[in-house]
Amino acid sequence: HLLAYVSGIGGSMADNIVRYRTELGGFKDRGQLLKVPRLGAKAFEQCAGFLRIKDGSNPLDASAVHPEAYPVVEKMAAALNVGVKELIGNETLVSKIDPKQYVTEQFGELTLRDILNELKKPGLDPRNELEQFEFAQIYKIEDVHVGMVVPGMVTNLTRFGAFIDIGVKQDGLVHVSEIAHRYISDPGEALKLGQKVNVKVLEVDVVRKRIALSIKQTEEATSVKTQGSKGTRHNGPASPKKEQDLSAMSVNDALNALKKKFGK
Repeated sequence: HLLAYVSGIGGSMADNIVRYRTELGGFKDRGQLLKVPRLGAKAFEQCAGFLRIKDGSNPLDASAVHPEAYPVVEKMAAALNVGVKELIGNETLVSKIDPKQYVTEQFGELTLRDILNELKKPGLDPRNELEQFEFAQIYKIEDVHVGMVVPGMVTNLTRFGAFIDIGVKQDGLVHVSEIAHRYISDPGEALKLGQKVNVKVLEVDVVRKRIALSIKQTEEATSVKTQGSKGTRHNGPASPKKEQDLSAMSVNDALNALKKKFGK
């Protein structure tokens, strides 16, 4: 199933979703995903924004807007005296919304702008047509070595850094201090989701499944070839996680904080 490649799902969970959908006769809203066996709150948080429910009870379920943001969209619609359904796909109405008025601790301006872009053109794939991404020929964390410079794709932005898919199961972390040579307080100042970047491997912890990366050091190491890389391979799009403010921490401290948060 293609479902198996969605963040937070995997092969067995995809089977559970398909089985439950068959029993149910089709999903009517995203909330019903929480009734799928073994699909808990964390998995739902990771996958809900990528799963569409067409002709469901909530028009937002057919968009890339995450259920967590539904209340924000409802406030936007109410401020314009229209329903959510009228707002979706109406560029004129959406253009009247000032995202700064809806900034909260949970939703920053960048996230809100992404929501507004989705409301303007729901379902639009932000990737360029026929765009293809090539990972280095590495398949597991044991293939990753300190000093490698490899291509990657930004899968998530947090206040303390960016998660990068480099083609192995575990996404690597670029601490905010390793993104650019200039000072930035928010990774979103220099990166965006889905952006292709080159990264240098700073640290690999095989036991704890952690990879520390740097983007800015690739500028100093452009002549360093990927160790053990014999070519490239194709892979599909990567997907989005949500973290606390750890911007002042070092790479190791940030990784340790993640370990405590997720219990891994």
